[in-house]
Amino acid sequence: MISLRERAQKIKWFVMDVDGVLTDGKVIYDSEGKETKNFSIKDGLGIRFLSRAGINTAIITGRTSPMVLKRALELEITEVIQDAKQKLPVYEEFKRKHNLTDEEILYIGDDYVDLPILRRVGFPVCVPSAPEALKEVCAYVTEREGGDGAVREVIEKVLLLQGKLDEILKRYYE
Repeated sequence: MISLRERAQKIKWFVMDVDGVLTDGKVIYDSEGKETKNFSIKDGLGIRFLSRAGINTAIITGRTSPMVLKRALELEITEVIQDAKQKLPVYEEFKRKHNLTDEEILYIGDDYVDLPILRRVGFPVCVPSAPEALKEVCAYVTEREGGDGAVREVIEKVLLLQGKLDEILKRYYE
C-alpha cells in the first residue's frame, strides 16, 4: 500500500474536474438564461499556493463554460480542457503532451465520468458526495464538499506532505 506521503512526493500536476469539485455542482441560470457558477475563494488561494510550490494545474471538464475559462485565467491555471465528454482519451493525450506518468498526477473528481482517470492517476481524490465506486479507488476523500473548499483541503494536504506548506504560508505570518 502506497502512503499518502509517497504519493504526494511525486505530484507535478494537480488536475481538477469543475462541476462538483471547484463548484457545488449546481447549474444556475439567471433571468436571461445565462449560466452562472459559484467558485470558492479558498480554493482559488490554494491554487495559487500550488503555483508557488512549482506544481502545475489543469482542468478537465465535460462541459463548456466561459466562466470556467474566466476563473482559470484569473488563477493562472496552466491548462484548461473543456467539452471532454470521454475524459480518459483526453487524459491520455494530456499525459503525452506533457511527458507525464500517472504517478506524477493528482486528479480530483466527483462522479462516474471521472472514474477512468481516478483508476490511473498516482493520487486519486474525490469529494464526500461522490459515488461509492469513486471512494473505493481514491487514496483520499475530502472532508469538504466541492465548491466549499475541497480543492484547498487537498492542496494543503499535498503541500504539507511535500514539506512545502510552511514556506508558502510564512508570508502570511510576517
